[in-house]
Order: sequence, then structure tokens, then C-alpha cells
Amino acid sequence: MNLSNARWKKSTRSGTSGGDCVEVAGNLPGIVGVRDSKDPTGPALVFGPGAWRAFVAQLPGRD
Repeated sequence: MNLSNARWKKSTRSGTSGGDCVEVAGNLPGIVGVRDSKDPTGPALVFGPGAWRAFVAQLPGRD
């Protein structure tokens, strides 16, 4: 899958101390990309928009 046009955004839940950082690309048609910001050339997970929304809806603090 080609993610070269992805515009990655760091999660607002990521800390500023360089710990666990997640980036999400939601600008690609039909998919949502997720990667580790500390390894931008490493692997990325790809979800369908519905699956991503269902995942995010289950996160703590989303009430």
C-alpha cells in the first residue's frame, strides 16, 4: 500500500517527552494509516474508516 501522500498528525494523547507517540493519517481515500512517530519509515497499520471510528469510540476518555 502506498502511503507516500499521507499527511501524518501526532495524536493529541502523545506526550512531549518522546515516549509513546502515535501518528494518524486520515487524508487518504478509503483508509486511515497509523504509525509509530519514532519510526516514520517503519511499518504502518491501515484501517478502513468504519473500523477506525469503532476503535476510537472505545478509547478511554472519549465520553
